[in-house]
Amino acid sequence: MARLVLASASPRRKELLARLGVRFDVRPVEIAEDAGPSKDPQIVARRLACAKAEAARLTDEHAPILAGDTVVALGGRIFGKPANGAEAREMLRTLRGRTHDVVTAVAVVPLGRRSVIVRHPLTAVTMREYSDAEIEASIARGDPLDKAGAYGIQDELLHPAERYEGCYCSVIGLSLWATIEALRKAGEEVDVESVDFLPQCAACPLARP
Repeated sequence: MARLVLASASPRRKELLARLGVRFDVRPVEIAEDAGPSKDPQIVARRLACAKAEAARLTDEHAPILAGDTVVALGGRIFGKPANGAEAREMLRTLRGRTHDVVTAVAVVPLGRRSVIVRHPLTAVTMREYSDAEIEASIARGDPLDKAGAYGIQDELLHPAERYEGCYCSVIGLSLWATIEALRKAGEEVDVESVDFLPQCAACPLARP
């Protein structure tokens, strides 16, 4: 069986995919991650995840492909990865105390096919009222710079989220349940009994037997 190709440089996607117990190789692709004219986070995430998967297919024609993209959105604005500390500061201040949407689309190209299977769960995240000093400490650590919206929900130091509704690991960077569904649809075997789920996965609205 050909090994799955993860077309992503995200260490969080790599760690989450490894929890499924599937064998895979990491081969990131470079695309222009421009949100484009749409302000719908589901449309943007789907388009970018599919673009990554299709780009990976050009170089890996004989393996199944998995790609993902995370989009943070609030009030019609798409929050990408901050380019620097100033952008991270502005994003974290804007999101503070408010509820926003996070969509991580997972796109799978099955072996021997060009069609793309996409899942794109949406999670509503409400941020707590963290202080400016906490923002500055997070920036000093370099934590926000590789994350959409400038934060990680799993960050135990900033602890940015007060609550969430939806899939927790999708906010981290890859929904385990959505990925299982997409891989199975693509003909890839995933033994749910052997998956190393996060504790939050038990209450996930996407959970399937």
